Amino acid sequence: MFWSRSSCAVRQQWRLYRGLLRRSVSASLSPLSGPMVRAFHAARPLFAIKPVLLADIGEGIVECEIIQWFVEPGARVEEFSPLCEVQSDKASVEITSRFAGVVKKLYYDAGEMAKVGKPFVDIDIQGDAKEEDLGALTQPEVPKNDAQSKPVQAPVRPSTEETAAAQVAVLTEHESQSTPKVKGTHATLATPAVRHLSKELKVDISEIDGTGRDGRVLKEDIYKFVQRRDAAPAQTPSPQSTSAATDTGTLSSPQAVAAGPQQETPIPLTRTQEMMFKSMTRSLSIPHFLYADEVDFTSLVELRGRLNNVLSKTGMSDGQVSKLSYLPFIIKAVSMALYKYPILNARVDVENANSGNGNGNGKPMLVLRSQHNIGVAMDTPLGLLVPVIKNVGSLNVLGIAAELGRLQGLAVAGKLSPQDMSGGTITVSNIGNIGGTYLSPVVVEREVAILGIGRMRTVPAFSTVPGEEDRVVRRQVCNFSWSADHRVVDGATMARAAEVVRAIVEEPDVMVMHLR
Repeated sequence: MFWSRSSCAVRQQWRLYRGLLRRSVSASLSPLSGPMVRAFHAARPLFAIKPVLLADIGEGIVECEIIQWFVEPGARVEEFSPLCEVQSDKASVEITSRFAGVVKKLYYDAGEMAKVGKPFVDIDIQGDAKEEDLGALTQPEVPKNDAQSKPVQAPVRPSTEETAAAQVAVLTEHESQSTPKVKGTHATLATPAVRHLSKELKVDISEIDGTGRDGRVLKEDIYKFVQRRDAAPAQTPSPQSTSAATDTGTLSSPQAVAAGPQQETPIPLTRTQEMMFKSMTRSLSIPHFLYADEVDFTSLVELRGRLNNVLSKTGMSDGQVSKLSYLPFIIKAVSMALYKYPILNARVDVENANSGNGNGNGKPMLVLRSQHNIGVAMDTPLGLLVPVIKNVGSLNVLGIAAELGRLQGLAVAGKLSPQDMSGGTITVSNIGNIGGTYLSPVVVEREVAILGIGRMRTVPAFSTVPGEEDRVVRRQVCNFSWSADHRVVDGATMARAAEVVRAIVEEPDVMVMHLR
């Protein structure tokens, strides 16, 4: 009895276990679970290609021009490897990769405008490109023909050595002309200054063989290319000049060419000129108020001479500044005047008035700014640039001079970053070091005032010493020309602020009492 009941229980448990096992196997092989597993594996490659977005570089810039690409589709890149060089309204910037992988797609060609916040290159982070394909992309193989594989040997006879040498030279020249030279991936690498020079001389930089590192085109390469290009027409007369010589017996003179019809040659604007075109077009929508004053530089000339003498003897500048110019003193004087008249360091918020959704109920607002970020207009090989000296109020004259020298070096080399060009609150333009006594500067957008400095000159003047008013003395004077946004700055405020700057420059020892 006991054994029969136990066997029945065992058989029931076995049937229940076998049913559960059958159900689990059928569930694992059911058609519903297959697509789920395949969908999981099929979705994985979709996340392998990462689009790289063009980052916002500040100052409201919405697009940048692609100057040159450093990569091609199929090229392998590492993290922080350079991808391309872009030119914004402020400066040229080198964009680096955020991922390591293989470049799959370039959204723009060189010379096109890329939108900020949009993808400009796709990178496969899995890096599934073949190594042999990558080698073919990075190091293109020069096609070889029979003439290149075998050296040309002309029949040389002891009696006709010169004739054989001439034949070899002709064959070699013909071979080099018939076989075009294949350029590498980085055949058009060049700095912005070199590209600006190529545009001025009307040279296609892709036609030049660079002698610099990685095939980079140098200024010397451009000059040599222009010399060869200009020498070719002189050696080979054109059909027009040949026909003119046949008719008249002499070549046409420059006077004859000048007497012909007017010829106009359209030249596209450079990127710097486009930037200036847009910026000045917006700036001239501001109603300007002009104010000019004459400043006596005699005391400043003496103080600068004494300080430069001290710097040359003691080396107090720590190697950063070896000689002071007048500009750091003027910049410091402008900063000191801004503490008394902060409206000149403000900006006008007209976007609030246009949108009607701000806190001002659609009315324009005046936004005051705490730091004195003074922009300095500079003449560079690329054109007019305005780098910014940040937080001038916290710097002394030596600190201003050191930062000014750093920015000037970067501007000449064409290596100013967007941070060096952004955030200005007021501008100083020293046109006097080139020439010109009077000027009418244009207020920069998002600012309300600008100072233009004319050329310093020596003039006779009556002495200001009591009892010697009739004595004529030698004075160093300079004209300061101010422009202000007349929507928010009235004439009296501009005149009082200009008077503060004039008083500090004429008595520069006052700066000692305001050292920080």
